[in-house]
Amino acid sequence: MGVLNKIRATPTGRLALKIGIGVLGGLVIALGIILIPFPGPGWGIVILGLAIWAIEFAWAKHLLEFTKRHVKAWTSWIGRQSLPIRGLLGVACLLFVAGVVWASVRVSLGVDLVQMTREWLS
Repeated sequence: MGVLNKIRATPTGRLALKIGIGVLGGLVIALGIILIPFPGPGWGIVILGLAIWAIEFAWAKHLLEFTKRHVKAWTSWIGRQSLPIRGLLGVACLLFVAGVVWASVRVSLGVDLVQMTREWLS
C-alpha cells in the first residue's frame, strides 16, 4: 500500500490530501501563470501544477491527458513541416514572446523597452 493510499484510508486523511494537493497544485499553477509572459518555463510550470492536481482530481487528469495529446500532435505537425515553415513559425513565436515581454515590462514597470532602445542607439 502506497503512502497516498494510507492517507486516503481515513476520511480525515482523504480531506487533508485533497486540500493539500489542491493548494499545492494551485500555488504551482499560479506561479506558472505569473511566469508565462517571461522567457522560461512558464507553461511547463503550469503543466506541472496540473499534474499535481491530477494526483487527486479526475478532471485534472483528463485535462492533463488532453494537453499531452495536443502538445504531441503540435510537435509532430511541426516536425513534418519544411525548414522554411519551421523557421517562419520560430520567428512568429519569437516576435510573440518579445511582444509579451515588452507589454509585461510596460504595464508592470512602466518602462518602454522600445523607446529605451531607440534612445540608446541614437
